[in-house]
Amino acid sequence: QVQLVESGGGLVQAGGSLRLSCAASGRTFSSYAMGWFRQAPGKEREFVAAISMSGGRTYYADSIKGRFTISRDNAKNTVYLQMNSLKPEDTAVYYCAARLSSGGYYYTGVWEYGYWGQGTQVTVSS
Repeated sequence: QVQLVESGGGLVQAGGSLRLSCAASGRTFSSYAMGWFRQAPGKEREFVAAISMSGGRTYYADSIKGRFTISRDNAKNTVYLQMNSLKPEDTAVYYCAARLSSGGYYYTGVWEYGYWGQGTQVTVSS
């Protein structure tokens, strides 16, 4: 089992940057594929980015491709989401998620993850 705690959210002006972190408990973090999702008010939770166990494979939603970068440090049990060129439409609660995996797979569906953090608010002002 793994527990996830996000941090790094906040208020930023359009065009600015933030880096979200997600710290995981447990000794087997490197066995989990990780993902970032977001949920804006009145909308469904949506996929943002995913990364495989080793970090060798990543995948991004079209809406953030080229602006956001997912990475992980298995020695620190942490996954990151670097967000650049932020837009007001990026405003949402951002969640990290984890699932046990094998091989170089990443996952993009909400239903594919069994563990979730509590979320961190990101607000982008125009």
